Amino acid sequence: MSAADHHHAETAEHEDLPVAARVRRLEERVIAAGLTTDENLDAFIGEFLRRASPVNGARLVARAWTDPGFRERLLADGNAAVAELGLSPGDPAREGYRLQVVANTEGVHNVIVCTLCSCYPLSLLGPSPSWYKSHAYRARTVREPRAVLAEFGLTLPAEVEIAVWDSSSEARYMVLPRRPSGTGDLTGDELVALVTREGLIGTAAV
Repeated sequence: MSAADHHHAETAEHEDLPVAARVRRLEERVIAAGLTTDENLDAFIGEFLRRASPVNGARLVARAWTDPGFRERLLADGNAAVAELGLSPGDPAREGYRLQVVANTEGVHNVIVCTLCSCYPLSLLGPSPSWYKSHAYRARTVREPRAVLAEFGLTLPAEVEIAVWDSSSEARYMVLPRRPSGTGDLTGDELVALVTREGLIGTAAV
């Protein structure tokens, strides 16, 4: 594939980039005018899209923590695992993307970014936070992930490898965090409550 063809393919995968950029510029102008804040916008969108929730992703994680067979299926075929669990608002395949779930281990920590726009598994993680859509996060995470994570308060040992996964309109990612120690007696709902949106993106540990 030529450089021109590659650029065209990337552009086709991110057809919503101009719209996303215009929306973000509008958000920044409204914020600069003192009419709202990023936090208020996130809260409003969260209520508007209440069926699209990180609770959905957290349910996948809790099930994977307690069911080794489901964990294997989730890592092998995220779309099928979502459909198996019957999560609302539905199967990512219906939204036109392939879900890949990447598991944190003792030696590897995963983090998600979309460098060209803000592709994101909305139905499983809820509305994307403002920082995920920011140019600073998108540009820096691939270059200096350890520094970016430290700014989020997540300082990892030097021996832990950081894997950065770049989403597209066709393939989107979710992190499967490591199960915290001392949670063996917790119920499924209690495990779900431990998992945050940031944990599913990889900017926080559980």
